[in-house]
Amino acid sequence: MTADARFEPTWESLAQYAVPPWFKEAKLGIFIHWGVYSVPGFANEWYARNMYQQGSAEFQHHVAAWGEHTQFGYKDFIPMFTAENFDPEAWIDLFKRAGAQYVVPVAEHHDGFAMYDTAFSEWNAAQMGPKRDVVAELAAAARRHGLTFGVSNHRAEHWWFFDGGQKFPSDVQDPQYDAFYGPAVEASPNASFTSAEWTSQDWRPRPNAKFLDEWLARCCELVDKYQPQVFWFDWWIEQAVFEPYLQKFAAYYYNHVTDPVLQYKLEAFPVGTALLDVERGKLSAIRPDYWQTDTSVSYKSWCYVADDHFKSVATLVHDLVDIVSKNGNLLLNVGPKPDGTIPAEASERLLGLGEWLHINGEAIYGTRHWHTFGEGPTTVGGHMREHEDKPFTAQDIRFTARDGALYAIALGWPGDSAVIQLLRTGSALAAEQILSITMLGSDESLTWSQADDGLHIATPSTPPCAHAFTFKITLK
Repeated sequence: MTADARFEPTWESLAQYAVPPWFKEAKLGIFIHWGVYSVPGFANEWYARNMYQQGSAEFQHHVAAWGEHTQFGYKDFIPMFTAENFDPEAWIDLFKRAGAQYVVPVAEHHDGFAMYDTAFSEWNAAQMGPKRDVVAELAAAARRHGLTFGVSNHRAEHWWFFDGGQKFPSDVQDPQYDAFYGPAVEASPNASFTSAEWTSQDWRPRPNAKFLDEWLARCCELVDKYQPQVFWFDWWIEQAVFEPYLQKFAAYYYNHVTDPVLQYKLEAFPVGTALLDVERGKLSAIRPDYWQTDTSVSYKSWCYVADDHFKSVATLVHDLVDIVSKNGNLLLNVGPKPDGTIPAEASERLLGLGEWLHINGEAIYGTRHWHTFGEGPTTVGGHMREHEDKPFTAQDIRFTARDGALYAIALGWPGDSAVIQLLRTGSALAAEQILSITMLGSDESLTWSQADDGLHIATPSTPPCAHAFTFKITLK
């Protein structure tokens, strides 16, 4: 429960909510997309839907690799989801070494296969596939090692997710699988929907009361069973029909969990009643209300696919720094293989990020944004816009602050000296306020001077790390 408030299912009551301090201190979390969709390892985590969309690449691949949809449907991947190498302790150890402070596995994706022991369906990982309560095991391991635990829920889209299978002979039409594939209601009049068109908010028909009641019950079940301090919602809950259910769930969640963080996308919740999450994008400026970006270590997919393309460690470091400088957190996703191993490329990126944080974490954890986020030529911003972002440069500087220090983080090696233009003579930081300037990870003394064109700082003879470099400006 948040402080001493008792929440009612109204926006007015939910406006009492405040993001808890632990979340603002944490800065970095790990998202985990692991489920049946990991088995085909093709395209992305929307394979479950798109394999039933006639003419799609997934449809054609499925027929060629697995056969006709009447003979081999999505359900037939479940026995192949063996998870024989799933080791929650090893996962959590990796996430800790990456510097993460919280972990958020997908509890249920659009495909309707729950990764936990649910009372609402036999189609879950405790009874099929791995035959393990994955969420429970990760919760226990995370808490043993001091990480905060959360879950994500993507079930809202299940209303229409398998609708393509209603239009040609497939196992979606077999009544014995209604509890898994159903309701499979047509998403739109032309039913040509793909994940790239996800921003549309004008689909018909809306979910009925039966579906919505169960959606709410499943969400509350996750709260009761696992007490997640993060509850992350995917999109489509912004549909008007969900509004009273969102109010009921938020009140239930806030009243039953200590220091909770409820996350949403787009405009599903009014500002101040929960925490905004920006998918695969960043903001262009400081947002006064705390927020979060969720993105992945790879570009193509959230789940494991055989031919994914992974981001560089520098990109991950720069994203984290930029987001923190603008009053946000980063929730960084990995997609394990169906056997439970995390791809080597993902592990390497996480460990690289952890190495940078080992030296520079002082400028990230527990910090707050300064009165401006930074300077430089590179601009970013927008939901689902990261593919348009240009690489940051050494001239891009980001600021954070804590405990009487201002941190200026250069997103590239500045050479023999750095010039921070925003800290010029007459700026918000006067020379007489500066006690000393050092670079995190280096023992060398740094000389500096303030001029009309900026604060000039001589750099150490040897870079103390890679990717980004933190000047600690200690104030008097």
